[in-house]
Amino acid sequence: MASFLRASSGLRSMTGRAVPARSSFKYTSVRSLASSSSTESSFLADEPVAPKVVTAIPGPKAQEHIAELNKVFDTRSLNMLANYQKSYGNYISDPDGNILLDVYAQIASIPVGYNNPALIEAAKSDQMISALINRPALGNFPSHDWASILETGILRVAPKGLDQVFTAMAGSDANETAYKAAFMWKKQQERGGPDVDFTEQELTSAMKNQKPGAPDLSIMSFKSGFHGRLFGSLSTTRSKPIHKLDIPAFDWPQCSFPNLRYPLEEHVEENAAEEKRCLEEAEHLIKTYHNPVAAVVIEPIQSEGGDNHASPAFFRGLREITRRNNVLLIVDEVQTGVGATGKFWAHDHWNLQDPPDIVTFSKKAQTAGFYFGNPALRPNKAYRQFNTWMGDPARAIIFRAIINEIERLNLVEHTAKVGNYLYGEIERLAKQYPEQFQNLRGKGQGTYIAFDNPKRDEFLLKAKTFGINIGGCGPSAVRLRPMLIFQKHHADILLDGFENLAKSL
Repeated sequence: MASFLRASSGLRSMTGRAVPARSSFKYTSVRSLASSSSTESSFLADEPVAPKVVTAIPGPKAQEHIAELNKVFDTRSLNMLANYQKSYGNYISDPDGNILLDVYAQIASIPVGYNNPALIEAAKSDQMISALINRPALGNFPSHDWASILETGILRVAPKGLDQVFTAMAGSDANETAYKAAFMWKKQQERGGPDVDFTEQELTSAMKNQKPGAPDLSIMSFKSGFHGRLFGSLSTTRSKPIHKLDIPAFDWPQCSFPNLRYPLEEHVEENAAEEKRCLEEAEHLIKTYHNPVAAVVIEPIQSEGGDNHASPAFFRGLREITRRNNVLLIVDEVQTGVGATGKFWAHDHWNLQDPPDIVTFSKKAQTAGFYFGNPALRPNKAYRQFNTWMGDPARAIIFRAIINEIERLNLVEHTAKVGNYLYGEIERLAKQYPEQFQNLRGKGQGTYIAFDNPKRDEFLLKAKTFGINIGGCGPSAVRLRPMLIFQKHHADILLDGFENLAKSL
């Protein structure tokens, strides 16, 4: 099977231009030679040993497939046409025989490699077959083993203090249902508890989208944050106008997110002052905004908005503010969760005295939903949090297999170690090529590393000619999102690619 899975990889640039082939490139630096002679073995033994670029990207075969696809599907956002049957481990392939080291991983969504054998075995199980061909409407007809699937998978890695879950379909969906839980919790408090029934006025006004049944409550988010593209989640997304244009939005507040200066050790006082300013603004908005705030939603690292960081002290301060003002804290771990930061959940880095009220998840979990601990966050009546599917048991089974692989290979601790090595090497490159690696950030955050580049789009495009598939975010950031099975020898290939890129731009 391994020989079948290995092979080509190619991609189409975000600008729509073909990326020229660079078939002559070789990694022959001291770093690569040292890595090739090391004793490190790959987690997936039959993985390709290096990238290979043999055609322009997209090549002729990929272009044919793209033209065919464009007749029936919008391909304007297409970055790469992949051949997933021939992708393996950390490497993504295309129809033309190109093989790229993938440190973007489907926008941070592939945890343990393409065609991971353990996940293939899970997909073959009788439990998976039943979940796929008899997909249940979970709210009405859950399977007899649904509790077991949750307890042995999703709930096995629940954040500290959160022992219940509401499953969902995607990250946006997870955030939307979390917001609904916050609003229902807030109104239930005001009403006097779960046993106090709705008034006739509430029932009739809700059907007209009017108060008091449709109250003027809000969710506070942060500038440059991203929480999804559905209506409620989109109202809290603040990363790019293109996501929001022409879409009606709720009148909800946004707070400044700390704009830290780098290197952190050289700007300690001003960064502390900036975080203090943002916390003061947050509390002011919570206390004074004309639509009362039911919850605050925040990413541990603002991802789509540019990989923006804040200190653990900032998040501890925000937790204190939400507690003091009786609003919920929703931590959006859709992109940061499941090990990428060297902790299973990124908010574990904060050392909170008490946990967030809600943690949303998706991406590397391959399923979605939100964790909670307070029973009051369950609606007081049935059908208030409901849709046909309410998640997907098949994806929950895959997440369980992912968790098993993470634990078997100790991938969270591994990612922390590889991230430290990778950060240190990029830091050295930044001293040699300061224009190409600006505002390096993510120290101590596993492989969740980013830097700014003034020619970012050209950098990303040209990286493919060196056999690297990488992504960006925000106006100028290059973001690393490798898989949890990304190892030191993969890091060396990436670092050599970075050095060659820096020399060529």
